Amino acid sequence: MDSVAADPRTTLPPLHRLPLTPAQPPHPTTLPDGTPAWLITRYHDVRQVLGDPRVTRADLHDVGTAGATADVAANPASLFNQDGPAHRRLRGTAQRAFTPRAIAGWQPWVAAAVQQSVDRLVAAGPPADLVPAFARPVPFAVTTRLMGLDGDGPDHLDEERLHRWTLALLAQGEDEGGNRSSNQNEGQNGSPAEGQAEDRGEERRGTETGHDDTLAEFGAFMGELVARRRREPGDDLVSRLVRAADQDGGVPEESLVFLVAGLTASGNESVAGALANALVYVLGERPEHWPRLADPAIAERTAERLLHYIPLGDDEATIRRTTAPIEVGDVTIPAGSVVAVSLGSANRDPAVHPEGLDADLGLPLAAPTLAFSAGPHYCIGAWRVRLEMRESLHRLATALPGLRLTVPVADLAWQLGGTTRSPARLPVDW
Repeated sequence: MDSVAADPRTTLPPLHRLPLTPAQPPHPTTLPDGTPAWLITRYHDVRQVLGDPRVTRADLHDVGTAGATADVAANPASLFNQDGPAHRRLRGTAQRAFTPRAIAGWQPWVAAAVQQSVDRLVAAGPPADLVPAFARPVPFAVTTRLMGLDGDGPDHLDEERLHRWTLALLAQGEDEGGNRSSNQNEGQNGSPAEGQAEDRGEERRGTETGHDDTLAEFGAFMGELVARRRREPGDDLVSRLVRAADQDGGVPEESLVFLVAGLTASGNESVAGALANALVYVLGERPEHWPRLADPAIAERTAERLLHYIPLGDDEATIRRTTAPIEVGDVTIPAGSVVAVSLGSANRDPAVHPEGLDADLGLPLAAPTLAFSAGPHYCIGAWRVRLEMRESLHRLATALPGLRLTVPVADLAWQLGGTTRSPARLPVDW
């Protein structure tokens, strides 16, 4: 694949048309930084490796990339970069905040937030750009409400400030022209495999001083937020996380603060990118399916299928290391080996998902998606992405069954970032 320049005017294929390594037995490959690795691409192999306790993520935050890594992926305090007792402790604390009862209680106001964005879009009238008018306002409204950042006072967070902090956490700041620099896609995907993006290190020209200052500003805000929630708890997610951490004990404050920061920034950006890219595909290539999304059941199955087949970014694999020899299929991978696990290839393994993306979008998947990973590092925010995607597709199609793109997909400009790539603009009419 050609390297991705940090320029939203760059002509690129949509993410659902990116070439992926075909599903095949494990075999040696070389990562962009020259690290030898084993590439895992088959669905059942990927599930096995991600759930194997002899396969670890710890101490790999600087392996596999051809340049600087987004702080959300590189920081050892990140939940993603921990394994063993420390990971189980922090993960258990987070899970105590995301109880089924809590998630069920959040669903009505998430649906209401989506409907408010739909109503504003309809009231403003056509034409419109769905990126600033819908794809970004929806997750921002959910993020600020969920984290208790939508009120007045010191906790208030506006969209511009969160966007600036998110760029610093997920990417490497901005280049001299103010464009977001590209980086690897951790969380859903990770370092590229099979020779993808070997020269991306040259594209990450962020201004280091400004980038570090922005991260420090974000960290200070989140540290103060955690301290305030400890003194004055509420019903928001931050309060629940702080309460769970204090009750459990043993969770380092740095890890707790980084968890809150990551859920705030990554959750917001991931949903915005996933939603915009889903709209690119359905409106651009499957317009006949759009009115069908007014059916809630079809919208739910379509949302799952789109999340399954459309990656968040260009990069293909998430990186692990074996701590003992493991048998994957008929292949023995030695202890101490780096493995590159391709979620995208696994999700398109014809032995498990023979129908492919272009089948009926209303069909249920043949097997659970690996879009949110599997095993101990299964995405803790998967419920939120699914909920917002489902509600957004359903409510937008119900209100605007005649919604249509006004430019060809091939002419779309792309906004590039550390963990996502999504359309810079999405002009529509109805």
